Amino acid sequence: MTSDLPAFRLKVQQVDQCCLLELAWGQGQFLSAQLPYPVAVMAAYETWLRAYLHFYKTWSPAPVSPPSSNPELRGQVAQTGGLTPRAVDWQAELVQAEAQLLYQFHQWLRQAQLFEIRSTIAQAASAAGSQDSPPAPVEVCLVCTPVALARLPWETWEIGAEFGNSGAIRIARCSANVHGVPGGQRSQHQRLRVLAIVGDQSGLDLDVDCEALQQLAPLAQVEFIGRTPTVTGLALKQQILTALTDQRGWDLLFFAGHSDETDLTGGELAIAPGVTLSIQELVPQLAIAKERGLQLAIFNSCRGLSIASALIDLGLSQVVIMREPIPNRVAQAFLLRFLQHLLAYEDTHTALRSTCQFLKLEHSISLPSAYLVPSLFCHPQASLFRLQPRGVKRWVAPWCPLQREAIALLSLLLLSLWSPAQQLLLDYRLWTQAVYRDLTGQMSTPLTTPPVLLVAIDQESIQRSGMENPQPMDRTYLAQLVKRLAIAKPPVIGIDYLLDRQRPQQDPVLAAAVQQLIATQQTWVVFAALKDDEQGDVGVNPATGIAPPHTSLQAHINALPSHIKLMAPGQDCQHSCPFAYLLAQVATYTQTTPSAKQLQPPVAQSLDLRTQLMAAIASTQDVQDALGWIHRLRFHPMTAGASALGQLWLRPILDLSIAPDWVYDRLPARVLLDSSNPQNRVLDRSYPVVIIAAGSYDGAGITAADDFPLPPALQYWHIRRTPKPPARMQPVDEGSVIPRLTGAEIHAYMVHHLMTRRLVVPIPDTWLVLLTAILGKAAAIRLRQVSWTRQWQLALSLGVLGVTGLYVGLSLQLYISAAVLFPWLLPMMLFWIYVLPMIWRKGHAAN
Repeated sequence: MTSDLPAFRLKVQQVDQCCLLELAWGQGQFLSAQLPYPVAVMAAYETWLRAYLHFYKTWSPAPVSPPSSNPELRGQVAQTGGLTPRAVDWQAELVQAEAQLLYQFHQWLRQAQLFEIRSTIAQAASAAGSQDSPPAPVEVCLVCTPVALARLPWETWEIGAEFGNSGAIRIARCSANVHGVPGGQRSQHQRLRVLAIVGDQSGLDLDVDCEALQQLAPLAQVEFIGRTPTVTGLALKQQILTALTDQRGWDLLFFAGHSDETDLTGGELAIAPGVTLSIQELVPQLAIAKERGLQLAIFNSCRGLSIASALIDLGLSQVVIMREPIPNRVAQAFLLRFLQHLLAYEDTHTALRSTCQFLKLEHSISLPSAYLVPSLFCHPQASLFRLQPRGVKRWVAPWCPLQREAIALLSLLLLSLWSPAQQLLLDYRLWTQAVYRDLTGQMSTPLTTPPVLLVAIDQESIQRSGMENPQPMDRTYLAQLVKRLAIAKPPVIGIDYLLDRQRPQQDPVLAAAVQQLIATQQTWVVFAALKDDEQGDVGVNPATGIAPPHTSLQAHINALPSHIKLMAPGQDCQHSCPFAYLLAQVATYTQTTPSAKQLQPPVAQSLDLRTQLMAAIASTQDVQDALGWIHRLRFHPMTAGASALGQLWLRPILDLSIAPDWVYDRLPARVLLDSSNPQNRVLDRSYPVVIIAAGSYDGAGITAADDFPLPPALQYWHIRRTPKPPARMQPVDEGSVIPRLTGAEIHAYMVHHLMTRRLVVPIPDTWLVLLTAILGKAAAIRLRQVSWTRQWQLALSLGVLGVTGLYVGLSLQLYISAAVLFPWLLPMMLFWIYVLPMIWRKGHAAN
């Protein structure tokens, strides 16, 4: 049989009082062994057959007239003895006889002389099973002579049981002589055609068979012969012969009724009461039907060994038969289940094995030993018959994932949607980007001065100030920092402290410092706030007098530690605005708008400064410049929609592959206030944005510490410390820097990205996993269709690894060059799961 795996041909032949077993496979490989004739097995078989026939005769309901010698058996069987006493429990006798038969049979096959044959087949099955899931079966084509040996239940032989892989081995039968070659196949675009011959119904109820065949109607056109009682005798014979040679051809031939074996004519079929038709009479017509596409024949009747042998000898691809007399109930149960498996697009052999397993497990009480009777005969050069889907299913079916693929796809999709997994993948992807950027020397072009000066109130600054309790932050201390910063005349200052409560003794001090800074230096001051869906940004308490709306701005600090905070489509900064977004927008406004045209705080007390600022920016004529770009920047509509599902699709990320030294300068508050510290030369520099914020101390934050574990990318930079250009400020008191990521640093990265237009958009893992599933399945389908030698296996494996390396390298570079993050770990894992098992399985088959 045509297969991707080694097909073995096992010939069992009686020679005098011995049995010669010959195994052939591959390119002339050959093994032989000799066993004594199984006298005990044959005796057990005769005992089983007697119990089998008695059980089904005594348990059958009253026969339909005209009665036969064997009611409801689809064949004429000689009597096996005299009258049977009613007291015998033939079901118990049958169960015991079956157990004895299988025991004797398996003991005979376990003899040491067969070890090499068993191990050779088992090794092939083991190699196949290790490369695919579920394991592809190893086919064993069995030839038995004489017919007495063929009657034994060879399908139950667990060849590899002692090696632990019997499930990957299946036995099909073949004729001792095969003269014909498989015929052509009908076009897959045409509807399946089934010729059903309904034979002599004496004592039988064949309507169930006919109804079962109607299950094929969605996929097949079924034509019946013999259901019309007016057509009998020679006319019925001629009708059958004519139908077999139909120009349109047939895919499947089905017969139900009485049949029996014959020595010279290949078996006979009872097509009507007193009318039989031998296989020999059908040979010319069957040969024509074979050439016109006939692939499979099913004989749901008794004793079909000689029928199957004759048809395989003729060149038919597969024949399903019953080796023994088959009770009507068994035949009906078998056909119903077998057709169901065929309709599930299983191949003939799989469908037969599944049906026998069903009879064994589900009908062991009602239909004992029924699973031992069916057999499949196959032509050694024919492919197994399999129904093909029609319409859309025909195109979709090959793309349906295997069990292994489906489990992998579902698992990776769930991982891609699970937030902790997404964050972990993003953290280590940014680490690889940081390493790649550093090794390739592709750091962003450093500015003379980074866009942000971060004034950090750290633990040591609090200790030196003598502050008793930094929560809430002492506002007189903030006033000192504001006054000190006034010397540098910064365009924009952001105060990342929430001042929502009154401090009557401290508020006037900070209010005076802020208002003096705004009035004398015309500096824009942005205070931290919290977002409220109804009130907008709620931050500084109006009763404090620190931030009147006509002199200063407020923006909410609600943000994620890994993604840039923007506004949703349709929103504007008038109602609510992210803190870093407003800082970047105001700083760009002061840089790009001529001084004479700039709006200067404070404005008239009757006006709101943010309203006036947004109107001034909107009126800018050149909306294509940096200011217009930031002003119009919004989340992608899909990002806003995905937020409802808990996903961050297409939301720009913090590019932590850029070293912090290129993003901001960090100055401890204690150093800023120490006028004698030479590092205060930072005040001589012009920073577009200055942020006063917590620098990782106990009690910082609203409800918890305002810092986070240092992501892997920043850990790399913390250790690596890329040197700065000579004109840049050197790190200040490196030993005091705590390896934590503060909220202010997150805002600093956002400001940097917005002012430099560095928005890295991540492609969702879910999208790439789904795309990879399509590409991986396409590759697997293609690999299944082609063949290659063993030498190509390693080359193809290296090719897959090369494609993986190319994709990883390309994604790393596109991250820097195009600001697009393509995930690679989950998609590549899925691609390997789809492709590599196919390569190794095919490589094993080529060997």
